[in-house]
Amino acid sequence: MLELEFWGAAGEVTGSCFLIKVGDIRLLVDCGLIQGRPVDEARNREPFPFDVSQIDAVVLTHAHLDHCGRLPLLVKSGYRGPIYTHQGTRDLCHIMLRDAAHINEKEAEWQLRKQHHRAQRRPAPLYTINDTEAALQQFETFPYDSKREILPGIALRLRDAGHILGASIVELWLQHGGVKRKLVFSGDLGHRGAPVMRDPTAIENADLVLMESTYGDRNHRSWQATWDELAAILRQAEEDGGNVLIPSFAVGRTQDMLYALARNYEAWNMRYWTVFLDSPLAIEATEIYNRHLDSYDEETTQFWRESGSPFMLPGLRISRYAEESMAINHIHSGAMVIAGSGMCSGGRIKQHLKHNVWRSNCHVLIVGFQVEGTLGRALVDRAKTIRLWGEEVEVNATIHTIGGLSAHADALGLREWYHHIRNRPPLVLIHGEEEARQTLADTLRKDQVEVYTPDYGDAIDLLRL
Repeated sequence: MLELEFWGAAGEVTGSCFLIKVGDIRLLVDCGLIQGRPVDEARNREPFPFDVSQIDAVVLTHAHLDHCGRLPLLVKSGYRGPIYTHQGTRDLCHIMLRDAAHINEKEAEWQLRKQHHRAQRRPAPLYTINDTEAALQQFETFPYDSKREILPGIALRLRDAGHILGASIVELWLQHGGVKRKLVFSGDLGHRGAPVMRDPTAIENADLVLMESTYGDRNHRSWQATWDELAAILRQAEEDGGNVLIPSFAVGRTQDMLYALARNYEAWNMRYWTVFLDSPLAIEATEIYNRHLDSYDEETTQFWRESGSPFMLPGLRISRYAEESMAINHIHSGAMVIAGSGMCSGGRIKQHLKHNVWRSNCHVLIVGFQVEGTLGRALVDRAKTIRLWGEEVEVNATIHTIGGLSAHADALGLREWYHHIRNRPPLVLIHGEEEARQTLADTLRKDQVEVYTPDYGDAIDLLRL
């Protein structure tokens, strides 16, 4: 048997989870959280659709929670094998998964306090800090570009995906009963020319490629146009005299933003702004980025040599503690706040929105993909009001969607990355909302590419390739 099963990120963006069967061996690629609407996130509590005790190994592409966020749950459910990934991913997972567990425990406590009848069942967190610590003990790291057999008949090589620190393209060589197949998982592919990270590695050949399609229906603005757009927004925000809020993912987008602000400190008149990094998780992530100089692109490396850490700009305020965060709410002008969560679904950004989004002189910069059903998506879709802690708050702020800052490849970038593969193998599109995925599929089919768009629970017989 040589089979690939789709148990997440098929017809949706999040919940990455793919099961490979090679004879009696079972290999899982990613085990991520399902994110978005409450009804979507409730699916994380459903039992895994496969026998966890039969899994022999896990390969993890990178540390974003929609790829790694259910690993503690997998371990809680009985998985005891290795989790193979890059060193940078392991370092980031130490903070990402612990933070997720902390949020799970706090959410369970909050639900308990809401209960009015003692007879109600005590709410349990999805997983705990202890579950996370157990999962982290099972991580084993791989360097980029090193090929090694991890299971009988299965060899692994990780390549730089250029998305966030440690993000990997996964190459897998499978062999069973005299049949050989090479599978390539793109993971999340980086945006060519993006700050900090290198560009995604080109792959030479494969028998089947699984590629993300997050931005399969659109192209980003050029980098120069993006920097010009940001400069114009900051000039307008300065004239308007209010604050700037930047909901930002702790890993990747925060570091990109800090570097962009530092690199353009004079050109963008950053002296006017007091920049607050108001996210304990982003602060820890930035400290980890500072330990991985060997992962940066040439420009960022040169900046480091000449000016020190690319993530530190003059006057940057680090807000680790709740009291420091709350003090920002008393500032009505000249504050630029970078805070999580990136989709505004939790974290300190919600408090800053409550104190600012109703002000007409406030500017909100949306700098990352917003999943349908999230508060961030509501802002992108120009909601007139948003709901915060049971209260309707008017949105009078100017909302800017800066698509060019994405850490994901756009439609052109995805197409170009695929066409670098010399033998043009069959292609499976995953990690995309249906419209984006189908648009990209239609475009690639015009290029005479054999494209599959599987749904949750579908399977591909690799022997028939």
